Amino acid sequence: AMEALREGQTKYIATLGDRETRETIAQKLVQENGIAGLEWENVAISAGAKQSLFVLMHCLFDSPEPGERAGQLLMPTPTWVSYEPIAELAGAEVVPLETSAAERFQISPERLDEAITPWTKAIVLCTPSNPCGTMYSEDDLRAIGRVIGEAARDRAPGLVVIVDEIYEKLVYAGAKHFSLGSIPEIAERVVTINGLSKAYAMTGWRAGYCACPGEFGKRLIKAIGTLQGQISTNTTSFILPAIRKAIQDGDAEVERMRAAFEGRSHVMHERLSAIPDLGVRSTQGAIYAFPDVSAHFGKVSPTGAKIESSLTFCDAMLREHKLAVIPGEDFGAPGQNHIRLSFACDEQTIERGTDRLHAFILSLR
Repeated sequence: AMEALREGQTKYIATLGDRETRETIAQKLVQENGIAGLEWENVAISAGAKQSLFVLMHCLFDSPEPGERAGQLLMPTPTWVSYEPIAELAGAEVVPLETSAAERFQISPERLDEAITPWTKAIVLCTPSNPCGTMYSEDDLRAIGRVIGEAARDRAPGLVVIVDEIYEKLVYAGAKHFSLGSIPEIAERVVTINGLSKAYAMTGWRAGYCACPGEFGKRLIKAIGTLQGQISTNTTSFILPAIRKAIQDGDAEVERMRAAFEGRSHVMHERLSAIPDLGVRSTQGAIYAFPDVSAHFGKVSPTGAKIESSLTFCDAMLREHKLAVIPGEDFGAPGQNHIRLSFACDEQTIERGTDRLHAFILSLR
């Protein structure tokens, strides 16, 4: 990026990025993720994966006309907080599909099949998951792919699947990430969302992208360009060489970080497991633990705060022990029984934080 600045790469560029960088992303998705049929015209670069998602949703959905029914977005929960409001801003009817801890917060193919209707326009999946730290296996996704293919042949011919793979490289215990878009039978109706914020630690660079193969994908990407051109136009021009450098030459650094995160996930799991009456599962991917704190609902803190939900749990803990975590309500049911903790920090911080969580729980009566 510094070299690009010195060379004067500070001008306006094409709305969806230059051809060289879009080709680099397309090649990455073909070679690494197995998504065939991708050319540079099938890729859109945006100012972060969130903008990619926002513009995509507005290309897929419209506000319904009077007397019409809104198109549906199926959204397994708990899931990332922005999917629902972005889809609603685009005019969609969001249909939450509650999962459970026993299911590892994953939608079953049977449940998904039951939920698809003629009004279903899109499904959104996040794997590895924010906030749950779980991920769908290849077998899981192939089974889901069969459901999507069958539904698209009869009930929902325009069905599109949005797969958020922003945490694809942060997987643990020998797990392998699998891209739904690599399944040939449904590839041209799968839009893959990704970016460089997590795997490459480029959180402030605003480097996100989406991709969809085939002729439908090219039409969709062109529409994204039309809309993005009236929002931000291009992302910052001088980061494009950095995107290419990261994707082409960053594997060793990514693996070093992934291994560090895996070690931190073990520290987090061990320390949470030592806290009484906390429902804990190991993290498969991403950077989060999602323990169940509902055993402490109905208790009272030393200052008299009533613990009635994860929100009141987090509020009391912040006030009394200066520990900030995210209440599970934000992520949809059944997240209200959980809190989200991040281990994107050093091990000493994890230890201090889990010590405070432990002390807070012991203080409840």
